[in-house]
Amino acid sequence: MKMHAISAALCALVAAAATSAQAFPANNISPLPAKVWNTLSGDAPIVIGHRGASGYRPEHTLEAYSLAISQGANYIEPDLVMTKDGELIARHEPMLARVDLNANGTIKMVNGAPVLNRTDSSTNVWQLAKYADRLTVKTVDGVKTAGWFAEDFTAAEIRSDIRAQERLRDLRLGNNAHNNQYVIPTLQEVINLAKAKSLETGRVIGIYPETKHPSYFKNFSDANGLQRMEDKLVATLHANYGNDHNAPVFIQSFEVQNLVYLNGKTDIKIAQLLNGSGKPFDDSRSYAELASAAGLDTIMTYADGVGSNTNLMISLVGGKLGTPTQLIADAHQRGLTVHGWTFRAENAFLPIEFDNGLDPAAYGDMAGQIKAFVDLGMDGFFTDQPDLGVAAVAALSAVPEPQTYALMLAGLAGVLCLARRQRSK
Repeated sequence: MKMHAISAALCALVAAAATSAQAFPANNISPLPAKVWNTLSGDAPIVIGHRGASGYRPEHTLEAYSLAISQGANYIEPDLVMTKDGELIARHEPMLARVDLNANGTIKMVNGAPVLNRTDSSTNVWQLAKYADRLTVKTVDGVKTAGWFAEDFTAAEIRSDIRAQERLRDLRLGNNAHNNQYVIPTLQEVINLAKAKSLETGRVIGIYPETKHPSYFKNFSDANGLQRMEDKLVATLHANYGNDHNAPVFIQSFEVQNLVYLNGKTDIKIAQLLNGSGKPFDDSRSYAELASAAGLDTIMTYADGVGSNTNLMISLVGGKLGTPTQLIADAHQRGLTVHGWTFRAENAFLPIEFDNGLDPAAYGDMAGQIKAFVDLGMDGFFTDQPDLGVAAVAALSAVPEPQTYALMLAGLAGVLCLARRQRSK
């Protein structure tokens, strides 16, 4: 009975809605004020191409970065590791390819070949017989790890015949078509691309470099008489952007002391990464403690923002989004931006309420997930599918004009009237 009354009332409004739309034609209507965002700056949240458009191309390649830019990303993210001769290259981990270990720490072998780790191998080095003798076991941040390590190759060797492969090779099957085609770029090449695309598109394309395992690489550079990773990074950034806080650059790290060190070397913006569990390798506090008000009090002394795991902003309860935390509000009170990571469209990565069935590779409702965090004031986010991230922000920024409200009302009323008529037959 209630629905019948509501639909009847809405039917009566159809004519009024249509009249309203005609009485206020679009060319005579001033748009409503632009959406006011509750980000720290009041601007729309930025979209960061996570390792490029890594949902569509092998990560950390110029092709992935270029695609991210064409899809509308504001920033592209190169993770940085060091080569044997001290060059900074874009890779997710020191391992160019990783293999599995037995329980006793030895390399797992099957039919005389090492067993490839199928979620942490991002190049074809494991298929190149000439480099078979460089397979080794090392300790990275206290964890025994086996593979082919970037610091055991010169930049020239990596450039010569080592090519990128899809890291999530069993999930993103389509990306495997791009395997063995793309070179591993240097930091300078990523910067060159961002600058060239800024000129080409008329948009400022920023970069968001991450120093990977800086304590590990400090030990390496010290032992080999090389420039420290952070010093090489600062020198490169200053040569390209100047020592400018307003440069379109954020430097990020999961460790703490290297960011404190960087804060004394540069005015370029710094972001402290916060994982959803565990602690930084070089700090006694957990990431949860760093995400607290007291932890943010410390972070604000050396950084301009935090890059937060989504679980620290809204915890998962039974696989679904739970109650939001105070992280964003607390960070904003201290003048810190909050950039969330990582938003991926595949069901395998989405909270249950946003997935779309049992196929882990099928796309769900990433836009719905993004909205939940943007509504809290998140200042930007890392995503593997920048096109979908850009579209999600655009949808949230849309403010209907008066005639649009009238047409929406007319449409809704029409649907309900039709439903009432159908039920009366």
